[in-house]
Amino acid sequence: MTKILIIEDEEAIAELEKDYLEISDFQVTIERDGKQGLKTALSEDFALIILDLMLPGMDGYEICKEIRNQKNIPIIMVSAKKDDIDKIRGLGLGADDYMTKPFSPSELVARVKAHLSRYERLIGSTQKQNDIVEIRGIKIDKTARRVYVNGEEKIFTTKEFDLLTFLAENPNHVFKKEELFREIWDMDSIGDIATVTVHIKKIREKIEVDTSKPQYIETIWGVGYRFRV
Repeated sequence: MTKILIIEDEEAIAELEKDYLEISDFQVTIERDGKQGLKTALSEDFALIILDLMLPGMDGYEICKEIRNQKNIPIIMVSAKKDDIDKIRGLGLGADDYMTKPFSPSELVARVKAHLSRYERLIGSTQKQNDIVEIRGIKIDKTARRVYVNGEEKIFTTKEFDLLTFLAENPNHVFKKEELFREIWDMDSIGDIATVTVHIKKIREKIEVDTSKPQYIETIWGVGYRFRV
């Protein structure tokens, strides 16, 4: 459920905003003090913040500035101040919108949805998806260089990760030990292909249920290894 933080010292207004947002399936937290509101905003993951301008402890301008220094989530500033200078200052400090009290709660909900939709599109267009290889319960995140076996993360050394990834990206292909050594260690084997054998053994210990009967990396006797799908 999408989490929204309301920092508002007027209880009646805060509760009304909360009621309308919860009807629209948002999870809402209310803080009525400026300093506590800032602490909550920075310590928890909210999708959007509704920020009153006049607050005890710390005003909305300072809170907005501090939040924007650390987070890029949408901030809707609300205030009874109607002067353009107040709006300009709020927007200049990083607020995404400025609503003047009194306003319709349904309008607030509409603006919340619009800002969330715009933010999600922005994030979706700028974030690249991680390069993932998934085969029968094994998930290899090439971007983060992390490996999960049936949802549980396993720790791999650099060469173990490279070797597993290479085999998984070339399934059902039988590679000689010399080929694997040359591919992963970037040099001719020079009689040191035992390195491959050792690494295959370590990888199996991390991904196989029974290393004596491997289900992923098979040994092709007299030839080399194959990742079976």
